[in-house]
Amino acid sequence: MENKFYVTTAIDYVNSEPHIGHAYQKIIADILARYHRQRGREVFFLTGTDEHGQKISNSAKEKKKSPKEFVDEIAPKFENAWKELNITFNKFIRTTNLEHKKKVQEFVRLMHKKGDIYKGTYSGLYCEGCEAYLTEKGLIGGKCPFHPNKKLKALTEEAYFFRLSKYRKKLLELYKKNPNYILPKFRQKEIINRVKGGLKDLNITRLKKNMDWGIEFPIDKNYVLYVWYEALLSYITALGWPDGKFKKFWPANVQLLGIDNGWFHCVIWPAMLMSVGIKLPETILINGFLTFNNKKISKSLGNVIEPLELLKRYNADTIRYFLCRNFVFGQDGDFSEQALIDRHNNELADKLGNLVSRVANLIEKNGFEKTENKLIKKLNVKKIGKLFENYEFDKVLNEIFGFIDICNEYVQNKKPWETKDKKVLYELKEAILRIAEMLWPFIPESSEKIKKQFSAGKIKKGEILFKKIK
Repeated sequence: MENKFYVTTAIDYVNSEPHIGHAYQKIIADILARYHRQRGREVFFLTGTDEHGQKISNSAKEKKKSPKEFVDEIAPKFENAWKELNITFNKFIRTTNLEHKKKVQEFVRLMHKKGDIYKGTYSGLYCEGCEAYLTEKGLIGGKCPFHPNKKLKALTEEAYFFRLSKYRKKLLELYKKNPNYILPKFRQKEIINRVKGGLKDLNITRLKKNMDWGIEFPIDKNYVLYVWYEALLSYITALGWPDGKFKKFWPANVQLLGIDNGWFHCVIWPAMLMSVGIKLPETILINGFLTFNNKKISKSLGNVIEPLELLKRYNADTIRYFLCRNFVFGQDGDFSEQALIDRHNNELADKLGNLVSRVANLIEKNGFEKTENKLIKKLNVKKIGKLFENYEFDKVLNEIFGFIDICNEYVQNKKPWETKDKKVLYELKEAILRIAEMLWPFIPESSEKIKKQFSAGKIKKGEILFKKIK
């Protein structure tokens, strides 16, 4: 495999504060970044905030602030939340950055030179919740599938268009040639069928007199760029395209995003790159929605679970573990605080914590003696690696905790507190170190504590790793 790994997340819209759905995606990206760092690859991990558009402008007005004042207040909350969750991004891009603006305008000029931008009139439906223009095909019962409570606006205005329709054939060839371009695979069919049904050219501007909070369209100063068009470009502008880190890390290996962003990333984004001759990302990885009491988590529904509020009650490792263990990646999952507590108590505390505590206590009393390690051979490293490469994170953890069960049974069967068998204790020590290594992408803080404890010259029982949550 190549020696670099570039992973990106969706660039979060800052019309409101971060919630657990945002956090889930960033944690998955961090797990991938850590996994590839462990394998000696140079990793670049990008996240950030999307700060232009109608929703931002409206939210700022509600708060009696300028759009810039508003985004300057909200964006750091996203960055801080991810740091508190031990998310090790290399860059946090804000689309209001001057460098991003310059690079976006450069990209537009290139696309214009290629003949892929023209002036026309847009007439159709606009969903302010998505900040997107919708076609009749994309509606469910005449409403936006992601914002059914928001009234669609009928818009008619002069605009500049991207010749998206020109790339229909090339896109279909891409999906056929690279079956892993859109993952999980069950997400492919709907997108491919929509492309087969035909593509309309994309409106990429808004008239300044109607909406002025955006990057100025460089071909005609009466317009600003459509927020989605310029936000997608953050994945290359963050690398310094066309120079800098872009040459080293592009194309992206994995681009993570939510279901509602699928069309933009699987259709519009590759077509934009094709237009100017830039290589395409390898995989667009779509995560499901998290729900709360079976309803989508959203500000409009008033059921937002804020990561920093959760962190006041539970540590970052518990939250990270629960989100990866409890949900099948790619499918929707319902968030339950009781389920989080149960996973913490029954798995992290009773299984992993208990194993670490017992073995450390026995080694402190009896020491250990190096021997052939038959126990560690029961850990199926190849299978875990394959599950990881297939983004089956819940199964990775299931496999690791299956081995933790084997280790706990081994302690019970061998009874080292009676036999004082130092060789058995060596086997267990090495098994625990391997477990810590395998769990590090998921629960880094706890894994580092275990590694430090079991790599010390003199191993001691130490503090309880996972205290029970009442």
